[in-house]
Amino acid sequence: MKISELCKMIEDSIHSEKYPLEGNQRHLASLVQVINRSPSSDDLKSNDIKIEVRIHDLYVLSNYVQNIQHLPGVIEMDVLDFFKMLCRRLERIDKSSNKSTSTTTISTERLSLSNNRTP
Repeated sequence: MKISELCKMIEDSIHSEKYPLEGNQRHLASLVQVINRSPSSDDLKSNDIKIEVRIHDLYVLSNYVQNIQHLPGVIEMDVLDFFKMLCRRLERIDKSSNKSTSTTTISTERLSLSNNRTP
């Protein structure tokens, strides 16, 4: 299996909410991107595997080595954990801004606005 195929499969699973999601995670599931950032190869047997989990400007980049037992499953669990971590981070950012009590609406609107900015 290729790394990019694994990333796409995990991303699609989050988008379709196949994993148990709570609160704002359901609203942000459609915004998550799982990206292969490996420098040289798309092979799971590569020595340097880098996976990025991104919700617009907020992201986590993790490194893996190919000799981890059950590597695709480890990556899948990590991506899901990173997605939930990013959702919590967005929720804390919204709470600290004190603009509204509805964190989900603000998160989605703020992310949409930041994505439409011109440089």
